[in-house]
Amino acid sequence: MPVWPKSFYTFGLSLKTAATEWKLRQKTAAPRAQARALAALTPRLAATSFWRAAGVEAGMPYARFQSRVPLQTYELLAPAIARMQQGETDVLWPGRCALFARSAATSTGEPKLLPVTEEMLAHFRRAGADALLYYTVRVRHAGVFRSRHLILGGSTALTPMAGAAGHEAYAGELSGIVAVNLPAWAERHLYEPGTTAAKFTDWDEMLAAIVTRTSGRDISLLAGIPSTLLQLAAALREPAAARGTPPTPLQTRWPNLECVIHTGVPLAPLAAELRAALGPTPKFHEVYAASEGFIASQDTDAPGAGLRLMGDLGVFFEFLPMAEFDRSRLDQLGSKAVPLSGVKPNTDYALVLTTPGGLARYVLEDVVRFVSTEPPRLLYVGRTTLRLNSFGEQVMEKELTDALAAVCTRQKWSLVNFHVAPLPPGKTTTGPVRGRHEWWIELKPGTIATPIGPQIAAELEIELTRANPTYAARRRGNVLDGPVVRLVMPGVFEHWLRYQGRWGGQHKLPRCRSDRLIADELAQITNFAQD
Repeated sequence: MPVWPKSFYTFGLSLKTAATEWKLRQKTAAPRAQARALAALTPRLAATSFWRAAGVEAGMPYARFQSRVPLQTYELLAPAIARMQQGETDVLWPGRCALFARSAATSTGEPKLLPVTEEMLAHFRRAGADALLYYTVRVRHAGVFRSRHLILGGSTALTPMAGAAGHEAYAGELSGIVAVNLPAWAERHLYEPGTTAAKFTDWDEMLAAIVTRTSGRDISLLAGIPSTLLQLAAALREPAAARGTPPTPLQTRWPNLECVIHTGVPLAPLAAELRAALGPTPKFHEVYAASEGFIASQDTDAPGAGLRLMGDLGVFFEFLPMAEFDRSRLDQLGSKAVPLSGVKPNTDYALVLTTPGGLARYVLEDVVRFVSTEPPRLLYVGRTTLRLNSFGEQVMEKELTDALAAVCTRQKWSLVNFHVAPLPPGKTTTGPVRGRHEWWIELKPGTIATPIGPQIAAELEIELTRANPTYAARRRGNVLDGPVVRLVMPGVFEHWLRYQGRWGGQHKLPRCRSDRLIADELAQITNFAQD
């Protein structure tokens, strides 16, 4: 990147901000961009052995694409991805692929390996830049580019993969892969914590290196999942706590800190604590991305507006109504998915992607709900596999998160983590009970009002009944009992995450599951005996 005069640099960024604002004002541009994306993707897919056999043709119209190409899951594509790892050419995307992103394994517990082609890298680079320009539109200036950007992602250390002779392939977390493939100017002028500190694979070691490197730097932007941002804040403020002096917000250390990008999980349960750690003025900016593709970014300060679908970055989106969703019959549901032009507000959809990473009609297993269609803005509401429906209640992750966040805000409790699982019918010392939801909750100690499980359960019941009519109907019909809350000792969730190898970085705890896999493990950790 040339060393431009500040005035020229600022002028250029102001032009980019103005161009982005003009683009965002074009409310009906996204469907046209989506048509261009599909037209660009089909010739590349049709040049591969897998997708040619699946019926993809260059330039095929959407109606034929929809009727001919079946919906796909990772399990169906895994054998083809394994061939790519071995160095075979033209399998899911033209040419060879040398990089594979290891997913966070939030839903299954087993990480996926997803191809990261050169075109996919370009998609992520452009999406990251555009998401940041969306922020500049919100604040109406480009000052965030004047200082450095601290990204709390995965390790930049990539693991060599066993492949065919003459083919080198590497696996790593997507954020690490993108970091080591940044343009030279971005790495030199913006990116922190630098490739050396980011190479640590142990999160505690990486965090210590980040603190050492960035304490005296000029930081204008932080990015990461909310829990990781709080871990950074605690590490930076630890010396003050050890001295017995009140810790100061991070904005005191970094006066130019103005933007905090958060992703991965809903912010609401940790928003108050994160605000206290950061200081009063940095603005939160939400983005929605997965290892399979960049999906949406915040573009407005309007409450409840959702995130703007980024439909002009080369990924083609489809949406399968959750009313039709049946994982065991996905091969028969391709005609039920609709393009962006066919979505309706306030309807839950399973997200389906076709990407320049070689995925076509790939069911991401995320569930989204559109707030508006012109422009297209959506909410992430959960996972197809991570929801509560054992009793026909159809409760999504977002509803659970919002309910607990509302209770904690009202009572001024600080949440550390939580998990919800179904509790089947059984017998207690007071008699038989119907099925119900079991909440495992860890709160920070030192609250003004001492929380007790029954009180939290009663308040959660009120919030969920108000938010979810199906849940309310099941409760009125005595199909399930009210929730039960298990308050756990400090450190229980950290212990579980460390034991599972998911501590720090991009790792997340599933907020709910349709089974008791995590709940039973938490019960073993806490030596909890069911009622």
